[in-house]
Amino acid sequence: MHLAYPAVLAALLFCTGLYGVLARRNAILVLMSVELMLNAVNLNLVAFDVWLSRAAEETLHSGQALTLFTIAIAAAEIGIGLAIVLAVHRNRGTSDIDRLRDTAEGHESPTADGHDSDAPTIDGTEKAEATA
Repeated sequence: MHLAYPAVLAALLFCTGLYGVLARRNAILVLMSVELMLNAVNLNLVAFDVWLSRAAEETLHSGQALTLFTIAIAAAEIGIGLAIVLAVHRNRGTSDIDRLRDTAEGHESPTADGHDSDAPTIDGTEKAEATA
């Protein structure tokens, strides 16, 4: 088999993962896209290892060893990443990355008077009820 086939497939997988990272807003889909990109790298490592081992007549298989390390790191990354996403989803009620970024920076959209329109007043009633 030629080296071009797995290289083109890996490039397509990597581009699909890159599109998923840049276009998606759901944190779980972003993590899945990162995994897709890592799998494209793994495919390249194994393909080039097989191609170079035929040319150099060596049996070290360093590309396949690096692939095993990458798979182990990816498994740890997805486990920790999903735990963080689930904890954030329980606390905030959403896994939308844009909304999480806005709340983390503390830039809630205040009204013209400088106060948050949905914040309750001192006695616990809403501002709309307090002014009416």
